[in-house]
Amino acid sequence: QVQLVESGGGLVQPGGSLRLSCAGSGLIISLRAMDWYRQAPGNVRELVATVTSTGSRNYVDSVKGRFTISRDNAANTVYLQMNSLKPEDTAVYYCHADRLYGSEYWGKGTLVTVSA
Repeated sequence: QVQLVESGGGLVQPGGSLRLSCAGSGLIISLRAMDWYRQAPGNVRELVATVTSTGSRNYVDSVKGRFTISRDNAANTVYLQMNSLKPEDTAVYYCHADRLYGSEYWGKGTLVTVSA
């Protein structure tokens, strides 16, 4: 059974940092593009960052220069390093494995709250 399990969320003050992790089981993360999405209360789910199977990275404009997506293929894990956090970064963050062989997968999410 395929699982994506996020961890690392929590409460942080503005300007602080967090690192989110997404551990995969039942799938090989290195073969897929992997994404981090986020959804704030009352908002639609938003694509934040992508790392492709070849290592290319893309970010939504609002996090460029502050967030870094990376992958550890040996650990079958994807990370999102978030620096200089702002209150508007508050959301539930979801890991997503892009479609491959007809299937895509979502984690259950981890809550990030940026507040003084």
